[in-house]
Amino acid sequence: MDRAVVQTSLRDFQTELRKILLSLIEVAQKLLALSPGAVELFTKANAMLDEDEEERVDETALRQLTEMGFPESRAVKALRLSHMSVPQAMEWLIEHADDPAIDTPLPGHSSPGPAGAEAPAEAAAGPSEEDEEAKDELTEIFKKIRRKRAFRADGRAVISLMEMGFDEKEVLDALRVSNNQQSAACEWLLGDRKPSPEELDKGIDPNSPLFQAILDNPVVQLGLTNPKTLLAFEDMLENPLNSTQWMNDPETGPVMLQISRIFQTMNRT
Repeated sequence: MDRAVVQTSLRDFQTELRKILLSLIEVAQKLLALSPGAVELFTKANAMLDEDEEERVDETALRQLTEMGFPESRAVKALRLSHMSVPQAMEWLIEHADDPAIDTPLPGHSSPGPAGAEAPAEAAAGPSEEDEEAKDELTEIFKKIRRKRAFRADGRAVISLMEMGFDEKEVLDALRVSNNQQSAACEWLLGDRKPSPEELDKGIDPNSPLFQAILDNPVVQLGLTNPKTLLAFEDMLENPLNSTQWMNDPETGPVMLQISRIFQTMNRT
């Protein structure tokens, strides 16, 4: 198959996947809200999203860099900047070896942020005995989880694209649309600029055959009752590059595989 066709197909899937995830999150939240101890479940999910990303550094990649002689703190920083790519991280470490700021922590990683401090307070509250109070508490937790979707552009990609003559706002839009992929962002900037950034926050049509087929799938139905699936969906919206991690997870992987298969099947018809 032509490489350009493959890239276009992949980009279409990534765009559609975001819409699917947005709609599935709404369904999962409604289902899980009906379960006993819903407040506790979502409090834990919120706390997991608040975890310091130190916990999510690729251990294998980190070990490769430290075995090469790079200090662990620098290796962690380089991996975060390069989205866990060892070759790119190594290149960054070599380029910045004499940079006085090389050991300066990335923003948000020197200490737990305000959001991380909120989780224990929520956890201490525990499940409410009154339905209305529980609903209010769930609503607040949902709002906190949604705030974590705020897009964070790849700083290196921003600089590179701005050096090509694009202004900062359109560069940020391009990176958001392309999931922080610099080459895809460049194509978007030079092309018809579709989809638009505004389209990214719209879910899929709930009455569409594709979404109905996904909801009718038994594996997906079961997965939507698992809080970890909701966590995975939220994380993939915030960090699309973490999709591989969730695809390989024994609990969430089967759900993602079914969604992908259904999309590919219906896209061919």
